[in-house]
Amino acid sequence: MRAKWLPVALCGVLLLSGCAATERGPDKNGVITLRFQSLAWQKESIEINKQLVKEWNAAHPKVRIEYVQGSWDNVHDQLLTSFEGGEAPDLIHDASDDLADFAYGGDLADLTPYLNGPLNRLSKDVPRQSWETATFDKKVYGVPFLQEPRVLIANSKLLKASGVRIPTPRQPWTWDEFRNVAKKLTTDMGPKKYGVAWPLKEPVSATLNLGLTAGGELFRRGEDGKYRIRFTEDDEVVPGTVHDQVNTDHSASSATLGMGGSDTLPGFFGGKYAMVPLGFSYRQQINEQAPEGFEWTVLPAPAGKDGLTQGVSPQTLSVSEDSPYKKEAVEFIDFFLRSENMVRLAQGDWMLPTGTEALRAPALHAEKDGWATGTALAAHLKAAPAQAVRGYPEWKDKVATPAYQEYYSGAIDEAGLRQRLEKDGNLVLGRYQR
Repeated sequence: MRAKWLPVALCGVLLLSGCAATERGPDKNGVITLRFQSLAWQKESIEINKQLVKEWNAAHPKVRIEYVQGSWDNVHDQLLTSFEGGEAPDLIHDASDDLADFAYGGDLADLTPYLNGPLNRLSKDVPRQSWETATFDKKVYGVPFLQEPRVLIANSKLLKASGVRIPTPRQPWTWDEFRNVAKKLTTDMGPKKYGVAWPLKEPVSATLNLGLTAGGELFRRGEDGKYRIRFTEDDEVVPGTVHDQVNTDHSASSATLGMGGSDTLPGFFGGKYAMVPLGFSYRQQINEQAPEGFEWTVLPAPAGKDGLTQGVSPQTLSVSEDSPYKKEAVEFIDFFLRSENMVRLAQGDWMLPTGTEALRAPALHAEKDGWATGTALAAHLKAAPAQAVRGYPEWKDKVATPAYQEYYSGAIDEAGLRQRLEKDGNLVLGRYQR
């Protein structure tokens, strides 16, 4: 266990709830309590999470799970504070791209010893490429259970009227074909209508994960084990397509570059944008908010030389290194992620389960709401490019986000983007890899 050195004043404050997590023990009835911090946020998903906790507690009277509601908006900083204060929850819901610093910092328990025990079923059911997203230095620090490919949500009527070929997972559009389709769907007759809207308020994840289709890696690991950034022709395909759609073809609206996915939906429903690249879970909002009679469809993202390959950062369940009840915690994870429960969680979040058996559920292969398209992409999902890179959060916030935003808006050219990502980016990574 990593030592936690706390200021005397802080420790005094924490005495009310126990300054050290290891001081917790069974109550007078021999019942132990594990805190489970969930980041579920959609109403249906929260209900399913709480129901599963209720089911566990009913069947395990001596091991009680306390549900704690967290938020995706501040989870990294919140966990950082709780780890340093010795008050981290026993069970931690997060995303795999947020685990590296906590794993290397000794805050998360290595789950590898449990893969042949309580997690044996999951170790076989969840594919290797999913486990890799939560593996650092050959140790597993989280169980990946939900994943979200990026897809194209399209206005069915506009798509059919244009006469373009409709892509399928077996025959997706290439990036060049996608660019041409966006041009055909763009019209200046009356109020301008764009072929595509790119909501890129948070541009880094979308750019890197889709970049894998074209063979883009960006982060290269040398023989010394250190990561360095090198922006190649493969890395340029996806950002170059977005840049050209906005600044050359004018088939993508520049106004949406600063938007989140939800912000584009009113314009999409109103016919202003024919297609919007979004995460798979946005289908729920569209299903609930689309006006009566609005027809929409789910298309696979364009494919490059590496086909439909995409990077993903699955949602994960981890155990705090300071938890005195690690075995009980992983037993709860095994229960929580039984195949039938994984299907329920996936449906509640409108995402895909990582489990092979759960992916076979008929409900996840329905044509309605695009489930079948998403499930067909599951085999092509792999770890996001920056998954194991220390310093990624700082690089993303301070270097990559402003650089991509400026490039997409036309403020800098490709050479400027390359210089920013490589020169400034490698300075940041260097501080974490000394």
